[in-house]
Amino acid sequence: MDGNGRWAESRGLPRIEGHARGVDSVRTVTRSCARLNVEALTLYSFSAENWGRPDQEVAALMSLLEHYLQAEREEILGNDIRLMHSGDVDRLPQSARAALFALEQETSRCQGMWLNLALSYGARQELVRAARLLAEQVQAGSRSLESLDEAALESVLYTAGLPELDLLVRTGGDYRLSNFLLWQVAYSELYVTDVAWPDFREPQLLAAIEEFNQRQRRYGLTGAQVEEQL
Repeated sequence: MDGNGRWAESRGLPRIEGHARGVDSVRTVTRSCARLNVEALTLYSFSAENWGRPDQEVAALMSLLEHYLQAEREEILGNDIRLMHSGDVDRLPQSARAALFALEQETSRCQGMWLNLALSYGARQELVRAARLLAEQVQAGSRSLESLDEAALESVLYTAGLPELDLLVRTGGDYRLSNFLLWQVAYSELYVTDVAWPDFREPQLLAAIEEFNQRQRRYGLTGAQVEEQL
């Protein structure tokens, strides 16, 4: 969800105003995805590298996160959405963690779309964490070295249990992954738009989905082979 700060700066506004406007896009896109029966939506809300931003901006982002979790409670529950997180949330302020854990608990029995907030998240850090967890299992004797495969690694990622990632949307026009879901994105379709996140609403979401639906996903096969399977 990129471009919040630049959106604000281009309008002569403080960067935090762009982040605040971005919360409106979060609400709209989440609501739209739930209505469209999307199985899971992951929002890159705060990266591990974002901790290096100015203290004032980080504090404002943490405050926005806490406000969002409290203000959107009824919306999330009303849409039967299950909330989860990915990332090292131990670094979050205690009040933000408490709000996150409380809403995760409240939505644990919901049966609709998964809403996964990537918070203090980095894909390289996730893979290191996964490797350590697997090493600990082998060391403890609960897993054999021979059992280590793709499924084993996926089982200890933050996203374990979520469906395969189909579409990755990047707003703001930058053509890079920025340490986001590096394992999960292996065969997903990439969609980049110049639209900044504060201006990304349902029409832009539908445009991304429409382009996704036009693509042929070959997974290493030829186009002819894929056509034969249809």
